[in-house]
Amino acid sequence: MTDPALVANRYIELWNETDPQRRRALLEQSWSPKASYVDPMAAVDGHEGLEALVAGVQQRFPGFRFRLVGAPDGYADKVRFTWELGPDGAEAPIQGSDVVLLEDGRVRKVIGFLDRVPAQA
Repeated sequence: MTDPALVANRYIELWNETDPQRRRALLEQSWSPKASYVDPMAAVDGHEGLEALVAGVQQRFPGFRFRLVGAPDGYADKVRFTWELGPDGAEAPIQGSDVVLLEDGRVRKVIGFLDRVPAQA
């Protein structure tokens, strides 16, 4: 049985982790080595690709954090949720929704949608 809140919270934890060693440990724990990620701005495969993507987003938006918006839901091996990205204590300028497909309880594929992105991002 999939726990959508647990999957979404672990996902957000990965995107917010700035220490490369802890981030790698989170990837190995919760993501398949064959994981893929795609959204309108990026497409990567495997742990190395994911690490580079997360580090790049953190570099592009220093001090921003991901937060869940609303309650994640899902069934079987599928989870969907909405997130926002912005500075603590301020309105987030970026918002998106992701669909996560699991394999043996680990993230195997992410299909991301960007719902709100400012022109300068």
